[in-house]
Amino acid sequence: MRPVYWLSPVGLMAAAFFLLSPMAPAGDKQQDQHAKHFDECAKACNDCQRICDNCARHCAVQAAAGKKEHLHTLGTCADCAPFCATASQIVSRRGPMSVLVCESCAKACATCGEACEKFSSDEHMKRCAEECRRCEKACKEMVKHVGQGVK
Repeated sequence: MRPVYWLSPVGLMAAAFFLLSPMAPAGDKQQDQHAKHFDECAKACNDCQRICDNCARHCAVQAAAGKKEHLHTLGTCADCAPFCATASQIVSRRGPMSVLVCESCAKACATCGEACEKFSSDEHMKRCAEECRRCEKACKEMVKHVGQGVK
């Protein structure tokens, strides 16, 4: 007869994560501020991911219409979006690799924002550039808050 296991490996990992997570009493101002930085960063990354995906589609349509100058921004937007999506996921759960992913996301957003800024008369491109700059700033602030700087 097989022994009965109360927790599956997944259950054990969840229990370990819960027990090892930094927990603070409700109302702890420092912990509330810490959570706020992570939440704001995760939201900015999520918003940026959606805008970059939308802008990549816009660039594809523009390139198909013969505006080949949009091919570069098609690539930067298409590449930036998954950086932002991954950062949003990891930061929202306050993962131990939040700093690493936010450093990368900030750099991706800087590259994408710079590329999209070159099309300031195009509303899609302008909005993408603004969102990338907002996400870049949020990631840098989160990294700074955690105590490490983006190089």
